[in-house]
Amino acid sequence: MAAKTEAPAAAPAKEAPDAAPVALPAPAGAAGGKGAISSWLPVIAAVVLAPAATWAAVEMLVLPRMMKKLSAPPPAAVAAAEATPAAAEGEGKDGAKEAKGKEGPPGYEFSNVVVNLSGTMGTRYLKTSFLVTGADAKIKDTFEGAKPKLTDVTLNVLSSLTLADLEEPGSKNVIRERLVGAYNQALGRKVADQVYFSDFVIQ
Repeated sequence: MAAKTEAPAAAPAKEAPDAAPVALPAPAGAAGGKGAISSWLPVIAAVVLAPAATWAAVEMLVLPRMMKKLSAPPPAAVAAAEATPAAAEGEGKDGAKEAKGKEGPPGYEFSNVVVNLSGTMGTRYLKTSFLVTGADAKIKDTFEGAKPKLTDVTLNVLSSLTLADLEEPGSKNVIRERLVGAYNQALGRKVADQVYFSDFVIQ
């Protein structure tokens, strides 16, 4: 009878060496949060610091320059201030000569002469002021010396006018000629040459 052969006993399995610990990935949220914050830091800093930097620039640079410009007088004022002393000096020397050169012809002024118009029964009157001029440089002294007489002549000429006379075209020229003729006749020589009205009101 055949002998049974026994299979050799299996060798005991060798125990596997301890496996190295496997690193688990970090949660996505934690890594992403830190990265997001670090990427936004420059933007946040710019937003926070920009107003402060702008305010500092305005306070330190812009405002002082503006205040300096506003406090400085304009160029026209400076030029006028510089020209004023020169003008004042000129008035003391040449200013008087220029003023004399600009004076009009010598004359005498009748102011606020009021007369009743002829034929109106005292209901209408003429109020006038005028300057009498002449070639004589002493016309003012001549008229002042004969003022009562020449005032009477003036009233006679003006009170003889009617409302119809004043409504005629060129009536002022006629009145001028009458006054000049009456003055020269009263003085006995040609002193008056022209009459210039500054006020002429009919009421």
